[in-house]
Amino acid sequence: MTTWFVPGRVEVLGKHTDYAGGRSLICATDLGVTATVTDVLRPAGGRFVSAVSDASPESVTLGDGYGEPPVGHWGNYVATVVSRLEADFGPLAPCHIEVTSDLPLASGMSSSSALLCAVALALADHHGLTGSAAWLSAITTREDLAGYLACIENGSSFKQLTGRAGVGTHGGSEDHTAMMCGRAGRLSVFSFSPIRHETDVALPSGTVFVVAVSGVLSEKTGAALATYNQDSQVASRLLAKWQSATGRTDPTLGAALASAPDAMARLFSHVKSYNGDAARLRQFRAESFEYVPAATDALAAGDLVEFGAVVDRSMALAVSDLRNQVPETIHLAAAARRLGAHAASAFGAGYGGSVWALVDEESAEGFAADWLAGYLERFGRRDGAIALVVRPSAAARRLA
Repeated sequence: MTTWFVPGRVEVLGKHTDYAGGRSLICATDLGVTATVTDVLRPAGGRFVSAVSDASPESVTLGDGYGEPPVGHWGNYVATVVSRLEADFGPLAPCHIEVTSDLPLASGMSSSSALLCAVALALADHHGLTGSAAWLSAITTREDLAGYLACIENGSSFKQLTGRAGVGTHGGSEDHTAMMCGRAGRLSVFSFSPIRHETDVALPSGTVFVVAVSGVLSEKTGAALATYNQDSQVASRLLAKWQSATGRTDPTLGAALASAPDAMARLFSHVKSYNGDAARLRQFRAESFEYVPAATDALAAGDLVEFGAVVDRSMALAVSDLRNQVPETIHLAAAARRLGAHAASAFGAGYGGSVWALVDEESAEGFAADWLAGYLERFGRRDGAIALVVRPSAAARRLA
């Protein structure tokens, strides 16, 4: 038997920046997903993996003679992991996976990525893949591990390991990096494509996060998938415009903007007539190059007033330029500030999901109750709407 725990994550800042080569301020959480793998005797042999989850009454069976899970089913994450691990490292022995979770589903706290990572780590560890020559030549650091897990999800190649079908999202590696590299009590700044750790900053003493789950589902395998992928496609279009206009081969939008002091102005001049692209460019540059560094500096200095002001600007730009917010998340962020939160912002893929608020620990439970009550009074009953106290935690780890 092999058991792994993978935490969820809070994206403090870094809205839709990772897949475009930007930076994020992130942490792992004390809530997460646990996957346990046990051997299964199959007298007839052949490929066989079964899985159950306490979050769904529907089980998963993969193997000879069994069909693939339907679109939108949680089993697609299991199937994607099994297919990629077998393609990269060889066939898996028959086994059973039991998944448990205390992460709210489709809430923006990355329950889906945590599921994928927990299943992948438990399967790889249980079958001895992590000691294979192929694994050790490709994955040598926690950052490598995060990058590989992200590639399982989005279908990309990782070093010499060839890509194949992922789960359908065109996302980056922010979620996986927080889960694999999180530090207890600290927030971390990472830049992406490739993953690079820049700095850590302690969560101010006596403060915690309260996360309000709106109840508006942000399922990257569901209705929000196409909309989520559009944001990634705009970033790719901006990079292509830059490369065409300059003849440069910068691999990401972040690298392009960092290539010269006037890069933003030059690229903006080529997209200003396309309002959607121009807005996305403004949001990406501000979030990655201004707000993440400024917020980190404010936390390091213990200046919660300035931290809150920076986060407010990020949230405003998510509404006006990124345009991935819904009335519920806009309300929750503003309501948290009115209730006295030091800072508050929506996070995750957007189009629903959750909002975090940084509050004093001694009043966190009361704040959570008042925040949720005001939200329900404004919007009425929402299935899954809750408010949770969340603390930055350590990274993914083997439990047994």
